[in-house]
Amino acid sequence: METGWDDSHDWSAAMDDYMLFWRDRQGKRGGGVNLYVRESLDSVELRACVYKVETLWIRIRGKANKADVLVGVSCRPPNQDDEVDGFFYKQLADVSKLPALVLVSDFYLLDICWELNTAEKRQSRRFLERMVDNFLLQLINEPTRGGTPLDLLFTNRDGLD
Repeated sequence: METGWDDSHDWSAAMDDYMLFWRDRQGKRGGGVNLYVRESLDSVELRACVYKVETLWIRIRGKANKADVLVGVSCRPPNQDDEVDGFFYKQLADVSKLPALVLVSDFYLLDICWELNTAEKRQSRRFLERMVDNFLLQLINEPTRGGTPLDLLFTNRDGLD
């Protein structure tokens, strides 16, 4: 999901039977996000015009009367400012209107207690409020890095996980 690709490596990120979608970090070295989707799935990238937000949105078309699923991958650098957070929350409000949404991310908001849905810092509390506003449920309950659930998985529909 989170990348740090550059031209200094001579390797391929291609995987058989998968299509690779990616967004490089703009204006800074390293970073960016990617997502592999099975080629057998009908998928398309939704273009977002906010270059400062490290988020990639892919719509996977549903089969046999099933709803489309929108999958987002995001990386929020630890030093991200309130303005960029605001751009991300605007994107999130727009896409969360869809019936099936999955968001996978590194948000680097380490002070959040997911068990109690509380946080110490203002940015983290604002983040929690936006997740509630958009009816998103965080599904990771165990530490993923350094004793904290840094890698998060959100959805807006029961049973979608």
